[in-house]
Amino acid sequence: MPFIDSKLTVELTEEKKEKIKQKLGKAVSLLHKSETYLMVGFQEGYELYLGGRKLAKGAYVEVSLYGSASPSDYSKLTGEICKILAEEADIPADCVYVTYHGLNDWGWNGSNF
Repeated sequence: MPFIDSKLTVELTEEKKEKIKQKLGKAVSLLHKSETYLMVGFQEGYELYLGGRKLAKGAYVEVSLYGSASPSDYSKLTGEICKILAEEADIPADCVYVTYHGLNDWGWNGSNF
């Protein structure tokens, strides 16, 4: 039950959103999760500041998942997220923050797991 929510300074075409979504669908396997229940969200045109300067190209990505994963798996996914955003949105890795939130309670389809 992962959710990957991205706040991006840039605007994306529908084609780019689709490519990023597809690549994230594959990358989530690094956390031993499948794309089957993956939800992806995009907030575009988001103003981000890093080190006191406004980023022309930057991203803050939150990964929430039911349960947790190892620090090694999180690190692998961070690398993949940075790679995807560099390839598809021209956002440099040093302008991307990624956070992880493991959750014990997750609801879907009228009940909780």
